[in-house]
Amino acid sequence: MNFGSSYPVEKSDLVNLKSLLKASIYAAELGGKKVVDGKKHELNIKSKGKTQEGANDPVTDADYASHCVMYYGLKNTFPKLNVVSEEHSKGDSACENQPVIDFGKNNQLDLIDFMNDELVYARDVTIWIDPLDATQEYTEALYQYVTTMVCVAIRGVPIIGVIHYPFSSRTYWGWFTKRYSINMPIVEHKEENKEHPTVIVSRSHAGKVINLAKEAFGEKTTVESAAGAGYKVMAVVNGTADVYLHATAIKKWDICAGDAIIKSVGGKMTTSNGDLINYSSDSEVKVTDGILVTRYDHEYYLSKIPNVIESMH
Repeated sequence: MNFGSSYPVEKSDLVNLKSLLKASIYAAELGGKKVVDGKKHELNIKSKGKTQEGANDPVTDADYASHCVMYYGLKNTFPKLNVVSEEHSKGDSACENQPVIDFGKNNQLDLIDFMNDELVYARDVTIWIDPLDATQEYTEALYQYVTTMVCVAIRGVPIIGVIHYPFSSRTYWGWFTKRYSINMPIVEHKEENKEHPTVIVSRSHAGKVINLAKEAFGEKTTVESAAGAGYKVMAVVNGTADVYLHATAIKKWDICAGDAIIKSVGGKMTTSNGDLINYSSDSEVKVTDGILVTRYDHEYYLSKIPNVIESMH
């Protein structure tokens, strides 16, 4: 990496992306343990208000417990990095005094050790975390949708993504332009899928989007509803859906990890206008004009949706 005219730099101003990938996996899995533990206790469900679709936006003690280990685990290990979380701690010192991440404890990360180190400026890095994606479904015991997620963005571009399923102990990760986890399936491009795509949409506004997806992509479109942005992106990554279409506002901690992973397998995530999403720490946390995620044929699907998305707002 070329550090330009300011080289040499202080070593503490640099961060190793390989270490960040390992730490991100560790943090997501540690958060996942808190999520699983949380269902053994009173969930203490509160509401953060209503979503744009009018659905309840709940938060539980497990959201906070996961936030504590993920946010402060990363922050205490990499103090110079910006970390943005969906949740906030309540000024609890036990929450904030998380140990620094020990990189020697996870055998599954051996594969990463063979990868090259890559150093970047700490000031260019923003980490986005979602300590518990699909909280509503967590409270309903629909655990298949629940994930914990970590994303590393450099100058606003998502480079590393980790999506962990706490209840099935599966972790998927991708490092854009480098490699992705070995559990990621190979999905072949099928040209004919464009004639009858499978589109995955949010449970919270399924009714409206089912009609719009068929209007955009044709009557042979199959529409499935699911919860959790992490789950829905992984449906496209794993080939069980051709398109993930989200037509209303969504927060960046919900989509950053998926954005990095879909890119690492050659797919794409954009807004419904075709714009790439900026994940800088000083950017808006909300994407307001919907998202489109595909593994293949992104421009084709994108060309079909502008008028349809317009009609939703």
